[in-house]
Amino acid sequence: MNTTKTPFTRNLALYLIDSAIVLLSYLLTWFSISFADGVIPKLSAAVPGLCIILGVFTACFSLLRVNRTIWRYAGGIDYILVFSVTCFSGAISCLILVLIGLDPVPFIFNVYAALISSAAMTLSRVVYRELVNSSFRTGVNSGGTRLLIVGAGVAGSRILEEIRSNPSCGLFPVGFADDNMQKLRRSIHGVRVLGKTEDIPAIAQAQKIELIYIAIPSATTEQRSRIVDLCAETKIPVKILPYYAEICDSTDFIGKVRDITPEELLGREPIKVADEEILNFVRGKTVVITGGGGSIGSELSRQIASHQPKRLIIIDVYENNAYALQQELLAKYPDTLDLVVYIATVCDYKKINALFAAEKPDIVLHAAAHKHVPLMETVPDEAVKNNVFGTYNTAMAARENKVGKFILISTDKAVNPTNIMGATKRMCEMIIQYADTISPDTSYAAVRFGNVLGSNGSVIPLFKSQIEQRHDVTVTHPDMIRYFMTIPEASQLVLTASAMAKGGEIFVLDMGKPVKIADLAKKMIQLSGLTIGQDINIRYIGLRPGEKLYEELLMSEEGLRKTLNEKIFIGSPISMDYAEFKKQLSELKLLVNEDGVTPEAVEAKMKEIVPTFIRFGDMEESKKSGDFLLSDAPAANVVL
Repeated sequence: MNTTKTPFTRNLALYLIDSAIVLLSYLLTWFSISFADGVIPKLSAAVPGLCIILGVFTACFSLLRVNRTIWRYAGGIDYILVFSVTCFSGAISCLILVLIGLDPVPFIFNVYAALISSAAMTLSRVVYRELVNSSFRTGVNSGGTRLLIVGAGVAGSRILEEIRSNPSCGLFPVGFADDNMQKLRRSIHGVRVLGKTEDIPAIAQAQKIELIYIAIPSATTEQRSRIVDLCAETKIPVKILPYYAEICDSTDFIGKVRDITPEELLGREPIKVADEEILNFVRGKTVVITGGGGSIGSELSRQIASHQPKRLIIIDVYENNAYALQQELLAKYPDTLDLVVYIATVCDYKKINALFAAEKPDIVLHAAAHKHVPLMETVPDEAVKNNVFGTYNTAMAARENKVGKFILISTDKAVNPTNIMGATKRMCEMIIQYADTISPDTSYAAVRFGNVLGSNGSVIPLFKSQIEQRHDVTVTHPDMIRYFMTIPEASQLVLTASAMAKGGEIFVLDMGKPVKIADLAKKMIQLSGLTIGQDINIRYIGLRPGEKLYEELLMSEEGLRKTLNEKIFIGSPISMDYAEFKKQLSELKLLVNEDGVTPEAVEAKMKEIVPTFIRFGDMEESKKSGDFLLSDAPAANVVL
């Protein structure tokens, strides 16, 4: 039964073994019955009948291709087939012997013999499979990576079977952890359930575990979060099997095991912002997404594409992202999606206005923006050109072409901004408020996000890159906290705002509890199997220019209004002098287009337009309010 043999040699060996089992089964039965009756059997009398019996067995096994099965990987259906075919062969051979008069023993002899041979045939294959698998468990793979499987259910059992079937995978399953009390101390295919999930740290230490698979695709987000936290205590690499909804088929479970996602790191139930009725708001409409190739823009494109828009138009200045998204959507919706991609900058009013005039969009989702805080500090004129006047251009083009709704993607950094990027986004909100007052055909609104997990510029990709390269993980301050949301949550908020907007609103999501950045970094390091202070360090570098210890979602003047959706609130527009605002914007535009304009001059003008834009250094009471000054940051070489 060596799998390295040729098919002919393997089949011949199997038929010889099977023939020997049948022959011995019939002879033992014959001799037992004969001696019980006090008769001394003559072997020569049985030879013709045995030859017919063996011929029938061989023919049936060959015609029904019983031995095409690789018995090392056999399952229940394979053993049922062997037993059934053996019984069938016994019945046929018995019938032939009776018909030709070669049956020297009573009929019951053949029944007993057929049943014994069937059981022996099946048992031989079970024994072979278990011997091979036992050899696998204690032999070839015992030197592989010592694996703990969390979850002794169907998924965990499937992963174990796949590991057994593929010795080259380099994994050695040591045991399971499961909270089902009926499974504790019992075995699955010879691998024991060593304890409950709360015992994971102790099991990992006692069994010298080197890798953990979380194989509970039915677990809730809360349950997953608890298990992930327990696994993080072990400082061992952790992988997880996705939810059942993400598992397209029941094959290759090992191939579906993946790293912990940002959503799972967040450790809370996803906020369901939009229902099908909200998402269907885009059905039959022409939708434009500026910055459509970015993190938020691309997810918006995916969600809108799945709800049958009349036409989806993606505008982006970066062709690589736009092209990748275009190919993804066309592959997924080859016949149902009318998709157009334009490479253009929102800084070019004539181009944007011409596109809107040609496409006649019903909805514009404006996600295009420079958003990296430290980079914008050095080039405030570029931040103003792209963010402020890119928004102004797009908003005015929407007004000119009577677009139904215009939704601005804003940020919590626009609230009491302390940096250039935040100040530009606050001006964008003011532009939206102004545009809404002069546009009878277009409703304008803004949506404020906290930090979006996994987006471009998020700490998650930065930390992941630093961990993979074994560089120090850089955190600005041990007490820095941020509100986080996922990319799908952010996209749903935009679509919900689009459906709910009447004009001039700022929509804010209830984002739950804020997350401490240092804790996030520690958990990511632990789940990567590294030890802080030994394999890798956390280095506190101090707040960068313009950063806060915490972010706010509303200014005190805005207040809050509830909506029908309990997770979404509306900030009321702040009173402003629109004539003065328009005059200031004109002056700012002239300034940023001057040759040799200094960052200081641009910032001074921005502070005139946004009175709440105040640097930490300008706040006499900043320390009293709990803000952390850059000068107060720990030294750059401080590590954990």
